[in-house]
Amino acid sequence: MDLEQKCLHDIIRLALAEDRVEADVTTVSLLDFDGPARAEVRAKADGIISGTGVFQQTMQAVDLALQIMVVQADGSSVRPGDLVLKVEGMESSILKGERAALNFLQRLSGVATLTRQYVELLKPYRAVLLDTRKTTPGMRYLEKKAVRDGGGRNHRMNLEDMAMVKDNHIRMAGGIAPAVAAVRRAFPGKKIEVEVKNIPECEEALDLDVDMIMLDNFPLDQVGRAVALNRGRAKLEISGNVNLENITGKAATGVDFISIGALTHSFRSLDLSLNIVRS
Repeated sequence: MDLEQKCLHDIIRLALAEDRVEADVTTVSLLDFDGPARAEVRAKADGIISGTGVFQQTMQAVDLALQIMVVQADGSSVRPGDLVLKVEGMESSILKGERAALNFLQRLSGVATLTRQYVELLKPYRAVLLDTRKTTPGMRYLEKKAVRDGGGRNHRMNLEDMAMVKDNHIRMAGGIAPAVAAVRRAFPGKKIEVEVKNIPECEEALDLDVDMIMLDNFPLDQVGRAVALNRGRAKLEISGNVNLENITGKAATGVDFISIGALTHSFRSLDLSLNIVRS
């Protein structure tokens, strides 16, 4: 089992354990009324769907016999009232797994929905939307997939993917140059990104021929200077205080990437509901 599948297995198990699905006093009290049933998950707001896979796996961790039909695939746009998923099986099993499965689906769809809002604003520009590692512990793979479902692109998945030399690393090494040199000695061939705070630091990073430079909280006029200095030598990324109101102004500077932590730490869950359908 690879790391992504292990994380998925573990977080589903934890979600069901904390909800004590096997000790559901309400549903267990009604087992005399139990039988085959059908449920529908419908959207109650506009949004982008993500998390149908983990919804299915969560439900089937409760009862492997439950059948889930995906009507709106991950990445699909939905409107209020749209049917997203169908679930068939024993009614008691559906009710036990409902909350945990919906929790995943609603949150991940919220990430995808917010991501899509930013992506739409960036369409006229070259800048690509990136996420960050500011994810919910244990849910990184799911949330980063939700970003992709919304049309964004993943930055580093983890600390191993590439070297990002940030302010604390620079202070630790005594400067940008010694920090970059140390990474190259330890991991030759690894891509390196350097976070810079001002134009002189940007110039220093450019002279070191790094792969990416993060312009951290740069004013717009300073971003323009950095783009002019760069002349296509490194990929430039804007980070810090980006929102739906100012992203187009930042994108118009000609940078390559804009990273936004809010995609995975300040989203609003998409309103979805599950209801048993009575014929």
